[in-house]
Amino acid sequence: MKSFEDRVVIITGGGAGIGLAAAKLFAKRGARVVITGRRANVLQEITSANPNIMGFVADASDPDAASKTVAAAVDTWGRLDVLINNAGGGAIQPLGSVNVKTISEVYSVNVTGPFLLTAAAVPHLVKTKGAVVNMSSTFGTKVASGLSLYGSSKAAIEYLTRAWAIELAPFGIRVNAIAPGPVETDFLRERMRLSEKEIQAVKGQEIQKIPLGRRGVPNDIAPWMLALADPATTWVTGQVIAVDGGLINV
Repeated sequence: MKSFEDRVVIITGGGAGIGLAAAKLFAKRGARVVITGRRANVLQEITSANPNIMGFVADASDPDAASKTVAAAVDTWGRLDVLINNAGGGAIQPLGSVNVKTISEVYSVNVTGPFLLTAAAVPHLVKTKGAVVNMSSTFGTKVASGLSLYGSSKAAIEYLTRAWAIELAPFGIRVNAIAPGPVETDFLRERMRLSEKEIQAVKGQEIQKIPLGRRGVPNDIAPWMLALADPATTWVTGQVIAVDGGLINV
C-alpha cells in the first residue's frame, strides 16, 4: 500500500475532480504531492487536511508556471518522480463561431501547458527514471459535432504521449496517457461553460452511449494514474488507456 513512499508527484489541476482524487490516492500510498490550481483558498483547504499534499497556485496556461511548478516541488522535497498533466480546458464550439481567443485558451491549457511543464520536469525525471501521465479524453479519438477544438487538442496530447515515450525512453522515463469518458466533475459547468439545462441534456445523451450504464466518477480514473506511474510498471510506455465504461462513438 506504500508503493509511492518518499516519491514526489506533481498533479496539475489538482484542486478538484479527477486531479484531487488522484492526489489523495497518491498521498495515501506514501507520495508527497504538489497540486496546482488557480484558487488559493481551495488549495489551502485541501492541504490543511492532507499533510502530504502541498498546494501551489498556478495557471496551466501561463508559460511561466511550468518552471515555477517544478521548482516548488524540487525545492520543497528534493526530487521529482511523477508528473501528471491533468489540467484541462474545453469548449463546445461550432466551426462557424470559432475565434482566435477560444482556440488560444483551449490549446494553451491542453497542449502548450503540458509541453512546457514536461520539458521543465525532464531533467529531474531523468534522475529518478520517473514517469509522465497525460490526460487525454475519449474525444481524442472519438468524434462529436461541436468538439473539433477540444477533441483536436486531446488528439495532440495523444500524439505527444507517443512521441515523448520514444524520445525519453533512453533516459528511463515512461510516458503514457489516460483517455477518460464522461466523468461527474464540474468540467461541463466550469470549463465547457454550459447551462444546467445543457448539462442535463449532455449527460442524458452520454449515458445512452455507455454500455456500463453510468457516467464515471473521479475515483474510476485516479487508480489508473497510479497504475501508469507505479515503479512496478516499468515496461509500459507510449500507451493511451481508455477508461470510459465502453463508450461507443457519439
